[in-house]
Amino acid sequence: MISLERRGSGDPIVLVHGIGSRWQCFEPILDRLAATHEVIAIDLPGFGASPLVDGVDPGPRGYATWLAGWLADNDIHRPHLVGSSMGGGVALELGRQGVASSVTAFSPVGFWARPGLRWTQGVVTGLRGAARAGGPVLGRLVDHPAGRAVLLSSMFGHPTQVSPDAARGDLAGLAGAPAFAAARKDFGSYFLSPDDDPGALVDIAVTIAWGTRDVVLTHRSQSARAREVLQTARHVDLAGCGHLPFSDNPATCARLVLEDVAAAKEKR
Repeated sequence: MISLERRGSGDPIVLVHGIGSRWQCFEPILDRLAATHEVIAIDLPGFGASPLVDGVDPGPRGYATWLAGWLADNDIHRPHLVGSSMGGGVALELGRQGVASSVTAFSPVGFWARPGLRWTQGVVTGLRGAARAGGPVLGRLVDHPAGRAVLLSSMFGHPTQVSPDAARGDLAGLAGAPAFAAARKDFGSYFLSPDDDPGALVDIAVTIAWGTRDVVLTHRSQSARAREVLQTARHVDLAGCGHLPFSDNPATCARLVLEDVAAAKEKR
């Protein structure tokens, strides 16, 4: 059974998390989006509360293939895709295939060179190792603002704005994700290039948003690469935000998504 959160009504917005994460990473913006749209935040197979699914290859392309089928099976057609990190890669792949009516990707994977790839793999591996080794100790540390500032600073621009319960849930999800190793390995074959066929991405509204404090997918180098690869997209710097910007600046993150939704309606 795939774990998901579904709120609101109207044109569907589907939200896809990154490696080691879960649908709750979008909690700060869900109600803002659900005020005018149906919002479906999903745990990918092998992450959050969703089990592994036979035949699904963890990684941007494999999850895009699976999600396209899942959306069709659930009569969700031409949704607006919002992705974070690995989920940003999934969203861009679905945009390329013509499955999405618009795409908003926050710090998407794939715009790295080899050194950036190795850095990202190392950072997420280190975070997972700490989450698995720390266990209850980390769970107690996040009760205190200083503890959250230390433990979560690589993911958030303003880690003290993350609630202790959310931090504990995020760490547990990262530690326990059975698809983590396979998805991390798959990153090594996922590179986005100006020579790639953009497919339907040139015909839909696409926003690439990057936190200026992102140290997981480094803002300066990888956002610049994204501008080279997807020149028809709107590129936005999120000042002071980290890799997961949704609690850092929920109003701006939600606004960007809703602007893409509105742009998609104008194209109909």
